[in-house]
Formats: sequence, structure tokens, C-alpha cells
Amino acid sequence: MIARVSDFRAFPGDYAEARRRFLDTCRRAGSNVVTYSNPGRGPRHEDLATDVACFGSDDSEAVLVVLSATHGVEGFCGSALQVAWVEGGGPERLPAGTAVFLVHAVNPWGFAWLRRVTEEGVDLNRNFVDFSKPLPINPDYEVLANALLPPDLSPITLAAADARLSAYAEAQGERAFEEAVSGGQFSHPAGLFYGGTGPTWSRLTIEHFIRTYHLAKRKRVAVIDVHTGLGPYGYGEIICDHPAGSVGARLAHAWYGAAVTEPALGTSTSVPKAGLSDYGWQRMLGDALVFVALEFGTYDVADMFRVLRADHWLHGHGLPDWEAPETQRVKTAIRNHFFPDEDDWKRMVLSCGARVIDQALAGLARSR
Repeated sequence: MIARVSDFRAFPGDYAEARRRFLDTCRRAGSNVVTYSNPGRGPRHEDLATDVACFGSDDSEAVLVVLSATHGVEGFCGSALQVAWVEGGGPERLPAGTAVFLVHAVNPWGFAWLRRVTEEGVDLNRNFVDFSKPLPINPDYEVLANALLPPDLSPITLAAADARLSAYAEAQGERAFEEAVSGGQFSHPAGLFYGGTGPTWSRLTIEHFIRTYHLAKRKRVAVIDVHTGLGPYGYGEIICDHPAGSVGARLAHAWYGAAVTEPALGTSTSVPKAGLSDYGWQRMLGDALVFVALEFGTYDVADMFRVLRADHWLHGHGLPDWEAPETQRVKTAIRNHFFPDEDDWKRMVLSCGARVIDQALAGLARSR
């Protein structure tokens, strides 16, 4: 169903509005929402939570899960898609024997504070590793760590840091540079794309959700994890991180078509990464799972690194004064990168998101 301009109201102004709208919309549509309360507070002392709404019978053999805000600040888009699907009559069109779980704000702290990371300072999409084993090593990140997050953001310091990064990218190639920076690292807690020292609250909450609803016992489970920030402006890339040639990868291509990309094969704007949430779901659900990330492009990668660097620097000494001008400057920049507040971008997001959800439901129907 193509998005109407009036549907743009599904896009919230902040986390608190997103949560209110999600709860109100899902409850009006007849869902009993289950809330997982986060121990933290938002910048205006608001409650934080991951909220789960179920439509259809919660013991259905075929299940679709739509996730928003795995990377907190990216939650504007995922929240809007969840709300728009409900408001657009999605629950009434569900095939018999199929359930949809909408998991709103997987990382509510990051959504509220306009950060990509969790309250632990961890990139949730690098946190799904086995912490009982030696952690992945990223020696190339070590080389670039001080340039990625320099001691200050003065023009002279930034110019020197950027020169180092440019030299590395020119010598090694852009893809190798992106793998070094964003592939995940476990040695610099204050740094970018840090995977943590143990499971985060958000990871534990997702694992609890999977166990509570016995998703591993279902015949087929589709997951759409909504992200923003990579790729051409407004384009929704369907990224599959199942092992190449696996059941999950084959079904993803069958359901979503030739648009599916695979980082492991070098066909995606994304590079291979350690600790993705996909891998945690794969370990728990096995071949029943078809997991894709739906990544909506915004602006160039260099801009993303700049806004992330500024945000990490801002939070380097604890929670900032939310009303301070510098805080608002940094937060406005990171919000704008991951959520272009423009009608053309919103129109592309809503149209593509509705189509991909329909494709997932059709694929599940064929798998029953």
C-alpha cells in the first residue's frame, strides 16, 4: 500500500512521542502491549521501555517480528513503519495462522538520548557475541582509534585526525577502511562500534522475548530489523547476514527477490561485522529464521562518521546537559543524519517499508 502524505504523522518528534503513539495505536487496534522497563531515564527524566505488541494468535506457527531502534537514534524510521502498518489496517489483513510482533524501541535509551549506542555505551549490533570465548580482535581499529576519536574537536586536531583517516582509506581502499572502523571492536569502550564486555540490557531483553514467546518452536519466523544511515538517500536495502547458501539466505532471496544483498558476498553497502543481532537470533532459532535488516539510506558515510565522533566526544565524560547549546548542536546533527525530516524521504520509507512487510507475510504464508 503506497503511503499517503497524511501518513507522515506516523513519524515522531522524539522518543517520548514515538512511545505514546505506538502504545495508543496498538491498544486501539486491540493489542495487549507487553512492556519491558529499562532501568534508565531519558534526557527529560521520562520512562524508557521496550514495548511489544502482538497481532494475530501469539501461538501461530508463522511469525513476523518487526524491530525498531536497535540503533537508538535510528528509531524514528522503524517506529513510523510500525505505527503506519497498524494504522493502515495491517492487523485486519493478517492471514490465518500468522502473527506479527512489533518490538518498539529495542534500544530505548539510545532512542531517547539520540545515540546509536545503549546506556552501557555499546553498539547493540556488535554485542551478540559469545562472551565466554575470546572476543574478536580488530587490529586495524587500533591503528585508527585515536584519529576516530581524538582528544578534542578543535579544527587543528580534527584536520590532523582526518588526514590520517584519509591516508588509510587511500592506501587500503574504502571498503577496507569501513571494515576497520565499523566492523566492530572490543578494546576501546569509549570508541565507535564498541561491542561491550557482556550482554547489554537490550540484548537480554530480546533474548527474553524470544524465549517467552517460544519463537524457537515456531515453524517459520521472519524478522525485519529497521535501520537508517547507509546507502543512497531514501533507498531501502534488504540486507541478509545469514551464511551464504544457507536456508535463511535462500528464503530471503525467494521472498524479497533480487534486491537482497549479502555483506559476506560483497554485494551490500554494509560490510561484514562482528556481533550482529542477526547472529544471536540465528543461534536461538536456527533454520526456522529468515532475518533481514531493512536499511534506509540517508547521507554519505563520511557525514555519519563525523556525527558519531561528535556524539561520542560529547558523552565522553558522562551525560551532558541536555539543554546546553553544544549538546543541542551535536544532537541535531546526529538526528538529522539518521532521520532526514523531509517529505520525499518519508514517502520512500513508508512505501518501501509497507512493501517489504507484505513480502515477508507472503513468504510466511507460502512456508506454512
